[in-house]
Order: sequence, then C-alpha cells, then structure tokens
Amino acid sequence: MLGQMMDRPLLVSELLRHAERHHGAVEIVTKTVETGSIHRYTYRDAHARAQRLANALQRLGVQPADRVATLGWNNHRHFEIYYAVAGSGAVIHTINPRLFPDQIVYIANHAEDKVVFYDITFAPLVEKLAPQLKTVKHWVAMTDRAHMPKMGLCYEELLAAESERYDWPSFDEKSAVCLCYTSGTTGNPKGALYSHRSTIIHAYASALPDAISVSARDVILPVVPMFHVNAWGLPYACAMQGVKLVFPAQHLDGKSLHQLFESEEVTMSAGVPTVWLGLLNYMKEQKLRFSTLKRVIIGGSACPPAMLRTFQDEYGVEVLHAWGMTEMSPLGTATTFKSKHLKWSREERIKLQYKQGRVLFGVDMRIVDENGRELPWDGKAFGDLQVRGPWVIKSYFKGEGGDPLKDGWFPTGDVCTIDPDGYIQITDRGGAPGDCRGGGHRRQAPEMGRAADRRGGEEAGTGGNEGRAPALLRGQDRQVVDARRRRVRLRAAAHGDGQALQAHASPADERLQAWYGLRLRAASRGSRSIGRKRRTLLPRRCIASLAMRSPPPMPPPTCAPCSCTARASASAPATTSLTS
Repeated sequence: MLGQMMDRPLLVSELLRHAERHHGAVEIVTKTVETGSIHRYTYRDAHARAQRLANALQRLGVQPADRVATLGWNNHRHFEIYYAVAGSGAVIHTINPRLFPDQIVYIANHAEDKVVFYDITFAPLVEKLAPQLKTVKHWVAMTDRAHMPKMGLCYEELLAAESERYDWPSFDEKSAVCLCYTSGTTGNPKGALYSHRSTIIHAYASALPDAISVSARDVILPVVPMFHVNAWGLPYACAMQGVKLVFPAQHLDGKSLHQLFESEEVTMSAGVPTVWLGLLNYMKEQKLRFSTLKRVIIGGSACPPAMLRTFQDEYGVEVLHAWGMTEMSPLGTATTFKSKHLKWSREERIKLQYKQGRVLFGVDMRIVDENGRELPWDGKAFGDLQVRGPWVIKSYFKGEGGDPLKDGWFPTGDVCTIDPDGYIQITDRGGAPGDCRGGGHRRQAPEMGRAADRRGGEEAGTGGNEGRAPALLRGQDRQVVDARRRRVRLRAAAHGDGQALQAHASPADERLQAWYGLRLRAASRGSRSIGRKRRTLLPRRCIASLAMRSPPPMPPPTCAPCSCTARASASAPATTSLTS
C-alpha cells in the first residue's frame, strides 16, 4: 500500500520561487567585482532576473543536461546563474579559477561545457583558455557594457533583451543539477554530479539547528567561494530559509570583510581558516570589535585552537567546526553540542570543538580496518572513514575511476576515531593509493592546526602561543605511522613534479619547499627517519607526520588585474573537501 500524498519533484527552481513568494523583500547585497561599490536588490528581483537569464540560455541553444560553466566570485550575478541554469534543466559547472590552466582545460573539455560565464577579473585567464576549450560556443562576461572586456557577450545586455516571463519546467528530481570536480583523486580530476533531489535534501539538512542552523533571522556572508562545492550549499539553504545574503566578491581582505560585517549587520559567516587569520590580524591591529556577528563556520582545514579561543573568548563569536568533501555535496559533520555537554566545563567543551563533529541526519558513517572490518566507536580505535547517504556520490561523472564504493560505502580516504557520542576526530588523511579523496575541501587533521599553533600564535593571527602540539609519534599516531609507511612512497609520487611545485610557490615560501623535500626523503627512507634534518624549519615532532599528510595550501597564480587578493581563502590542499 502506498501513501496518498502529492508527488511533487524536489527541484532547485522551487527554492528561488519560494524565496520570491514568501521572502520577496529580503535583500541580497554584493560588493561589486568592477568597482567595489555596493549593489543591493531583493529575492524578488533575483527571481525575475533568473527568469530572464533562463530565456537567454534558451536563445543561446542550451538544452537540458548541457553543462554551463562559471569562473566567478561570490556575487549576485553568480547567484542568478546558479538558479537559471539549474532551473531550466541544464547543469551548472562551477570551475575553480585557482587551478592550474591545464587543469581547467582538462576539466572544461571533460565536462563538455557549452557556455562559460566569467567575472572580468578572469579575462586574461579566459583569453588564454579559450582556444583550448573545444566545446564552448559562447563566452559571457558577467558585467555591464561600461566594464566589458574584449571577449564574449555582455551579461547585462543578454538579460535586457529577454522577458521576465518564464515557466520553470518540471522534470525528474534525480536529474543532474551541478557538476563539481575534485583534483584530489588519483589520476585526473573527477566530477561529482549532484542531482536536484540530493541538493534539496542537503539544503534541508544543513539548515537544521544541529548543523549550520540557517534562519530567516540571519544575515549570512559566505566567504567560502561559490566555486568551492557551491559555497558549501549556502546559496540553496539561504534561499530555502529566506536569509539576507551578503556577497563579498573578490574583496576578502580583513578590512573589506569587517566593513561588510558591520554595515550589513552580518550574523553568520563561513570560510576557511586562512581568511579568518587575515580578518583577526586586521581587527587586532585596528582594535575593532564585532557588533552583530554571532557564529562562524570553519572548514576546509582544521581550525587552529588559538583561533577558536580568539573568536569565542575575545569576540564572543561561536565557532562551528565542520567536515565534508566534494563527494558529499559537501557537508558531512558539524561540531554541535548535545544537552549533556552543556554541563561540561568550558575546557571540556572546547576540547570537543576541536573534533570534526557528528553526522547530520542523512549521512551514515563507519570506520574500518585495512581488512574492511568495522571498528568500535570508543574514541580510541582509528580506521578508514567510510560514508553513505542521499547526497553522497555513488560514482564519478562519466564513470571515471570505476566503482569507488566498497560494500556500498564511499571511502573518504581519511583516518579517524569515533567516540561513543558519534563525534569524529580526523587523525590522518591516509587513503591507500587508488582511494578517491575529495580535492581542496576535506577537513584537515586537527593535529596540524595545533602544530601551527605551537610554531607561534602570531601565525594564527592571535599574538599568543595558546595551542600545543600533541606528541604525534606516541600512541595511536605511532601506530598510524607504522601502518602507513608502505604507502608514503606512492602518495609522495602522486603529488607530481617537485620542481614544478617549487616553481609555483613563492621563493620566500621556505616552509613549503622544505616540506616537499622532507616528503621526498620520507618516501625514500621511511616516515620515522625524516626528523633528523631541517629541524629548525618545523617542530621535530611534526616532521614525521608531514610525510603522510598533504602539503600546506599553495598560492594560486596571480589573476590580473585583481592580483587575486582572495587567494588567502584557498582551502585545504588539492590532495584531500566543506569546497572543486
């Protein structure tokens, strides 16, 4: 016997239609790409412009399931593209402009993109890429006529020529909605293809109080880029809840962010630690405070303990530590308290916040040993983390890499413990060669954040050495090293050419170059022998762990004319995903 309920498909277009109908006057604010001035309009305006764009896409020959790519910052036009492309039945493909050009060429050709929308800061990159992208028929600059670069169609002129009358089509909710590539798998980057159904369910889950907790009473500024796993799903969750959105575009320096937080009365933001370091440094120098900011979601890499304490103790801002990956849309866990934790001491709660959290409903997880046997949740046993759920991929786009699942579970490539309350703590990114791992967006192991604290609070933007590096080669960590020594050689080789890596880095970035040298020595000698050289560059107890972990984030190539001031928001290294 079946239930007798209405059968309406879960489609992304319904999110924007709901926002327009029930939260039409709520603002969407952008600090513009072109001039840095403030653009302000409403969900009602956004819906009308998305309908115009859907008509324009139809005129450009975009058909259902065609891929439409973006090279764009967080702004109102990018938001419109999200909904116009998906709502019309096509697939939005958000490209990370910080990737190497040859990676972008591979990804765009593999996706068979038909149209590419780009912000004008990426015009030099687009001119270089265009001759190599075989399937692209139209380039559209996301600007007005006054700021048009040499190449492509003008976004504003494209919309001005179209009608606001557009009926969003209805189709199977399992249809593809978005394509995000991860560069952290073995071999070439692989695409995670999300469906309308998975995206809506993910938005529902992430908005829950024990997840990100998104409310119509919030003002949310997503620092995490919209090209990093859909800004962790915030453009969808915020429309679902009718949240005022504030988009910073490429203006991610501490001064710009603080001004936006204050002028727009932002209550919540989400981003990676490197951006928060810049903000905290600026605020300390200028002796500033937050008037309305209540909480920040920190992912992409582990939140340094000193940063967590600075936000909470000095500024009264709650920190929510989260974990996820591209293959999970991306949210998997969040560190929210249970009722019993409210009776714990402050230090006990902070210690719990260092963990990567507990799963949202919809995600299931387990840890297994190298023989695939499930391990207990006692906070001591550590094993390979596997996940499953309605917003977890079952295969990569076009079947690349074959079947990634193991007994119906997706292997994340992370090693962790799970305590009796279900909180995970990542201890290593230790996937065996061939395991597929989310690129650029996985939460980094917490020990590395604490090691950074030990090198000095100044690096963490706090001015104090509040953190403390654990003994990485004692107890469980020694077992991790021993269990994974045989993998180090292959994993080091998977990072590519050492000369190319060093050429990409700044000559002054001795730590990155030293790290790579240590990693290569680890590959040839075994991970426990590498602490005998270059001790002055890194703490001795941290050096051995570096051989089995991913490198620090590399600065991206400079993008004229903006000089890529937002490079500080680059998330975790590409060999590991809550961002493609």
